[in-house]
Amino acid sequence: MLALQANGGEVLTVEGLAKGNELNSLQKAFLDYGAFQCGFCTSGMLMSATALLNENPKPTKEQIKEGIDGNICRCTGYNSIIRAVTAVVKGEYKEAK
Repeated sequence: MLALQANGGEVLTVEGLAKGNELNSLQKAFLDYGAFQCGFCTSGMLMSATALLNENPKPTKEQIKEGIDGNICRCTGYNSIIRAVTAVVKGEYKEAK
């Protein structure tokens, strides 16, 4: 998407995922499951996973893989990322009120 295409719309960045000082469920799961190492891909993975869960709250493992496939992670091998997203899908993490 070009910036011009977002004109007049709402743009969510990784900084906007947390509620104040409280991480959202996906961010918590990423921490707990070690779904990052160097941190280079973390923002992109979080935003891709957020977009996926907004469109499909109960994705399968294959759909999660497809949802993050535009991001490259050389450190984790993707398994910890998929496990973190799956934990959120299963309801293991609740959003702050």
